[in-house]
Amino acid sequence: MPRRNNRHSQGLEPRPLDGGLANQRLESAADGDWQVRHIPGAQATKVYRCPGCDHEIQPGTPHVVAWPAQDYGSVEERRHWHKNCWARRRPR
Repeated sequence: MPRRNNRHSQGLEPRPLDGGLANQRLESAADGDWQVRHIPGAQATKVYRCPGCDHEIQPGTPHVVAWPAQDYGSVEERRHWHKNCWARRRPR
């Protein structure tokens, strides 16, 4: 019998049908409009370098992914930021 990779059989919640877009929103700042997605720690599985402080964002650390609104999340423009670095970056 083939192995089943069913998330329900593993006791995990199914992934949202919107591909995680519920965590995404448009933010406007002095440097333009940005699409921003908040990544919970449980979904943060890789190491990234924050452009705000130039320190690493370790796996398991909640953070923000931001890209210019017109780029639709292109890989070249996405940047992973510490939440505090992103908040300090934006003018109030």
